[in-house]
Amino acid sequence: MVVMGRIVAPFGIKGWVKVQPFADDAPDWGELPEWWLATSDDAPESTWKSYALRECKAHGNILVAALEGVDDRNASEALKGMFVGAPRSALPETTEDEFYWADLTGLAVINVAGESLGTVVGLMSTGAHDILQVLDGEVERLIPFVKAYVLEVDTVARLIKVDWQKDW
Repeated sequence: MVVMGRIVAPFGIKGWVKVQPFADDAPDWGELPEWWLATSDDAPESTWKSYALRECKAHGNILVAALEGVDDRNASEALKGMFVGAPRSALPETTEDEFYWADLTGLAVINVAGESLGTVVGLMSTGAHDILQVLDGEVERLIPFVKAYVLEVDTVARLIKVDWQKDW
């Protein structure tokens, strides 16, 4: 499963939900016929529950969506905190230099000097650009995911090369 976002609140009284997207392609999610929900972003695939998507639209920097079977505010409140995902096979192919966050999590990060900076444990969206959260033991580095700093992403070798100093 590729985690795409998280339900943060109900929206209105007719069962709609507010979704905080974890990617910048969120408006395209409306093209998916169904979304899958789980209580944890690392839940086993068999525990994700499928919901047919009735409607989805951008609302500021979030999405609002209506799911089949979620017909009132009480039902949408019960979904608060759930993660939204989709099987990789249901998602469109990425283009060159485009990645799903799930593809980056777990990759090793090295700098141009060949020093290990740790492993990507997550990403954050700041609005301007995404940020790699890299953990090296107890040291966390926040590296902007922009071409100026991220020189190469090799998902096959499970490695990201960055222009970032170890002591930054």
